[in-house]
Amino acid sequence: MKLSFKAVDLQLKYPFTIANFSRTSTPLMMTTIEYDGLKGYGEASMPPYLGESHESAANFLSKIDLNQFSSPENHDEILAYVDAIAPGNPAAKASVDIALHDLLGKLKNEPCYKMFNADPATMPATSCTIGIDTAEVVRKKVAETAPFQFLKVKLGRDNDKEMIETIRSMTDKPLYVDANQGWKDKHEALDMMHWLAEHGVVFVEQAMPKTMVDENAWLTEHSPLPTFGDEAVQRFADVDRAKGVYTGVNIKLMKCTGMWEASRMIKRARELDLKIMIGCMSETSCAIMAAAALAPLCDYADLDGPWLTINKPLYDPELVEGKIVLPNEPGLGLRWR
Repeated sequence: MKLSFKAVDLQLKYPFTIANFSRTSTPLMMTTIEYDGLKGYGEASMPPYLGESHESAANFLSKIDLNQFSSPENHDEILAYVDAIAPGNPAAKASVDIALHDLLGKLKNEPCYKMFNADPATMPATSCTIGIDTAEVVRKKVAETAPFQFLKVKLGRDNDKEMIETIRSMTDKPLYVDANQGWKDKHEALDMMHWLAEHGVVFVEQAMPKTMVDENAWLTEHSPLPTFGDEAVQRFADVDRAKGVYTGVNIKLMKCTGMWEASRMIKRARELDLKIMIGCMSETSCAIMAAAALAPLCDYADLDGPWLTINKPLYDPELVEGKIVLPNEPGLGLRWR
């Protein structure tokens, strides 16, 4: 097997602003694994605030030697080897995991979703994200979300109510809220949760900083809305820690090193009776279709990356009634431009 990779800067349609930062592009590393005349494709999406970069990803991926493995079908062994090369680097590791699963699907002549016993008929509708912005720009963003049944709203600054009221002036679609750790006082957060519940919000992600474990648990206990851990839930061990603190977990391939670990996290969350959302960073259809292959196993999906970017190397996924369609094709069924 041969691994290669290429750096890409993914340009965003609008500046992406959340509680703690703003950006106009996201560095990606697109990976390819070649074996027996076939190619599997993967992706690392690396928002700068998470600490990975083109340089760090190239450094990590350069250390990987897949020639020692006789077949991609030894994926457990391969991914354990990749994970052990160095700590951290979850997005770079995910790029290998995704490419490996795409390749395996092509070798087996089956879609990736079948590897995880996911049923396309249970695909949840994906939300489309509205980042923090002025009322004028928020209205423009909302006007572009017609194909989506749910909107995800970024909050956590001093204009939270204005954001919701502006959106509500244009649509009555159900809203997911992500505060990105922006609320610091549990009583003020609870007041906000009650207000949001009156304005058609379904749940709130990471209302308070992940380090405020007791406060997040208190908020979950008293909140009229379900709470989801996002920044607090990175890898497999974090799922157990989320029990009793949040109602559910937001699993992202770029945080947990890819499809294989994400599938284990989903299974463990079910065992713990936690709700499950599968989310994304600013990603192309490559990583989005990898997450979509697992989405039917989840309660909610936030897989809107391709619709929020400009210079994308792949065509957008097919969307029907707000749900991503899983193609009955080998691997991830990617369509390159």
